[in-house]
Amino acid sequence: MDYIIKVSELSFKYDSVYVLKNISFDIKVGDYVGLVGYNGSGKSTLIKVILGLLKPYTGSIILFGKPQEKFNSWNKIGYMPQNISLLNPVFPATVEEVISLGLLSAKKFPKIISNEDKQIIDETLDYLKISDLKKQLIGNLSGGQQQKVFLARALITKPELLILDEPSNALDSTSREQFYSILDELNKKNKTSIILITHDIGQIGKYANKLMYLEQSILFYGSFLDFCNSDKMSKLFGPDSQHIICHQHG
Repeated sequence: MDYIIKVSELSFKYDSVYVLKNISFDIKVGDYVGLVGYNGSGKSTLIKVILGLLKPYTGSIILFGKPQEKFNSWNKIGYMPQNISLLNPVFPATVEEVISLGLLSAKKFPKIISNEDKQIIDETLDYLKISDLKKQLIGNLSGGQQQKVFLARALITKPELLILDEPSNALDSTSREQFYSILDELNKKNKTSIILITHDIGQIGKYANKLMYLEQSILFYGSFLDFCNSDKMSKLFGPDSQHIICHQHG
């Protein structure tokens, strides 16, 4: 099996309004996909359908070789949702407790954190260089620190696929570069596949190896070199913007 996601003829609608139409694509092991499109184009909805949080109207989804309805190895997928910045600032949980929830969600009863789990938490904190935050309340942290904590929660089960929904919105430029550097290492060294939803189409080509441009249906999906050579994308963005987006020209 050389792909971890295969979506075929997927559609989704709220009442009579289609949000996704006839979506088909696959994602291979080691892919780093930038998922872009304007607000309301269906990006977050597509991810929620893939994760089983929403039920498709038509179509099929294969995850790690199994039909979605029979897939039960959700610990293979780490998910970092949107709007972490809306976290209640007085949420009474420490960094350690927030990260441990990622392990508990993958456990059967009894849901208990073992000594081995505590070691895994410490290793993850150390990997992301946030060990000093372990006992701090999550609500007291900066936006960049919170992003790293929730990334740690998504990574705690060592997923083969990491899905992030607008992860850099609350970050300054320095924190953003540090965050993307971590993702780059996960992708290149650990072969973690990544889907990253972003509004920043001008920058994602610095990091990802594939681009999906979504407007209810897929207008483009492929490498950035293919994007650079696409007449359709040239007409959509104009040749100057197209070549800035593709990051293929040094």
